[in-house]
Formats: sequence, C-alpha cells, structure tokens
Amino acid sequence: MTELLIREKRVKSILSKSGIPGVDYCLNPYVGCAHGCKYCYATFMKRFTGHTEPWGTFVDIKMNAPEVLQQQLKRIARGYVMISSVTDPYQPLEEEYGLTRRCLEILLKHQFPAGILTKSPLVLRDLDLIRQFDDIEVGMTITTEDEGIKKIFEPGTPPITARIQALKELHDRGISTYVFIGPLLPQNPESLAEKIGPHVDSVLVDRMNYESKTIGLYRRFGLLEWLEGGFIDGILHRLKKGFGGREVNIC
Repeated sequence: MTELLIREKRVKSILSKSGIPGVDYCLNPYVGCAHGCKYCYATFMKRFTGHTEPWGTFVDIKMNAPEVLQQQLKRIARGYVMISSVTDPYQPLEEEYGLTRRCLEILLKHQFPAGILTKSPLVLRDLDLIRQFDDIEVGMTITTEDEGIKKIFEPGTPPITARIQALKELHDRGISTYVFIGPLLPQNPESLAEKIGPHVDSVLVDRMNYESKTIGLYRRFGLLEWLEGGFIDGILHRLKKGFGGREVNIC
C-alpha cells in the first residue's frame, strides 16, 4: 500500500466562486483525496498545485481554513456553499484534523445555506451541527450497490452499506438528503434503488464522463458494455423506475 504524503499548508482563500448550477461558492478544506477513486475528475487539480504524485497518494491540509473562512464571510454576499467540489470533506484525515467540522461551525454561525457531498459515514459525527442549519442538505455518493465493483473503481472508500446506513440516519433525523450516483458504475439498478430509495429526497445521476481514465479497467474486467450509450440509457430508465416517484435528475 502506497504511503500517503501529507502536507500542512496555509491559504489566503478558502471559498471560491462556483460555476455549478445552484451553487454560489465551493469550500474545499483539503487538496487531494485519500480515497483515490480511479475515475475522479478532480485530478485536474494537479495542474494548479504542482503535485507530481499519483492521485490518491497525497493530501494537503489547509490548516487555517476556518480562520480564512471567518474573514471571507464578512466580505461576500450570502449564498449556497458546497462542501466539497474537488475533495471529500470527510476523507479519513478529517477525523484527525477536523477542518470540515470547524468550517461548518462558522457557516452555522452565519447561517449560510450549505450542502455537503461525501462518500463517508464520518459525516454523522457532525449531525449535531447539521441539525441546527436552517438550510442544509447532505448528499452521499454511491456509484453502485456491488462491493466487488466498488473495490475495482474506488478501493479506498468506505463500504457501501455504511454509506447507506449514514443516509438512513440523516434522513430519519429530518435532514434533507440525496444520493449522487456519479459516475454510474456497473450495478443492478433495481437493487440499488431499493436499498437507497427510502432514505433520500432526490437522486442525481451522472454518466461516466472520463472514460479515458477507466477504460482499461472496463476492458480488463469485461465491462465495456457499461460505456455504451444505448446500454446506459436502458440502465437509467430502470433506475428512474426503481426510484418510483422520487425526483431523479440526470446530468
């Protein structure tokens, strides 16, 4: 197993304006992500950070993120903050550093509307804060219900069952929840919808948009049909049907 390279750094800004529809600002407490998913689009960050290490083998800790956030919130217009867009805010190092929690505390103080997107049940640690927001939603990325497929494409992530259980607990506590099925990996769509459906208010699905990163894995494991447009259209139809009356958006 490759050793994780950890660097502690200081930043001048922690909130960045977003081009994502419905999102005003993005907040990323870390650079890089220890999950190291094979399909991750955020590898483009290396062009700007100077990292030469393979994606998933390094994480920069933005040590002064909470203090910088406090200052930035005094100067910007109120808007929706996404946590996070190019890293997982609850990757394993968050348990030690707690930057996401401290940033949540500051956003809560100012009651900025916020959204969390993660693959980790560690988000439950901060349920005490999340429940105090006037406007917040929590999304859990679950790309398949098949642990074998998960191990191929995102071996460093928490188990699927733990993520579903976290969604359930959040939803049961009255938190607005959604699942992000992105990218859509090989799966049984009816089974996935059945397991997730009761615990989410909406569903967001994204195709595999970065085939060049993963085509070798699809070829090696005999999964190439999952990159064919017509085949995926059929899977999307089955997913929508499986989620019944819940809102399903395809991006």
